[in-house]
Amino acid sequence: MKSRAHRILAATAALAGAASLLTACAGDVPMEAAANANDPACADVIVRLPAQVAGMDRRTTNAQSTGAWGEPAAVQLQCGIEPSGPTTDSCVNVNGVDWIVDDSAAPLYRFEAYGRSPGLAVFVDSEEVSGTEAVLDLGSVVQELPQQRQCTSLTDSLDL
Repeated sequence: MKSRAHRILAATAALAGAASLLTACAGDVPMEAAANANDPACADVIVRLPAQVAGMDRRTTNAQSTGAWGEPAAVQLQCGIEPSGPTTDSCVNVNGVDWIVDDSAAPLYRFEAYGRSPGLAVFVDSEEVSGTEAVLDLGSVVQELPQQRQCTSLTDSLDL
């Protein structure tokens, strides 16, 4: 009897451990909501986010107006940021969307949809995925945000 009870207890403990591991793997991606995350235009963006970006599956997040893809999350999106004003940072146009590229924390790149309101930023781990591929996959959603200004000097223009 004692050995059977011991086996049941051990099996229960193993199942509980496995369940907690699965929960940890499938948990929400921890993110912070931007200051203007409650802007209705952000809600429109979030409901249109693709199931995949750069071949990575979408994940759930724990913050309003955010999105994430990959395990671990190699692409993260935040809507409702304060839009940047004029800048000397590198600006590229990808299929009609101007992006300010910030590589100061490489290999983590920050792409801001320039001139869009509310502001939107995409963070890409370049060791896991191509930033160009990520902004290509998100471009049609970003184009839904009103454009108030354009880059005056483009580093590059990509129409794919």
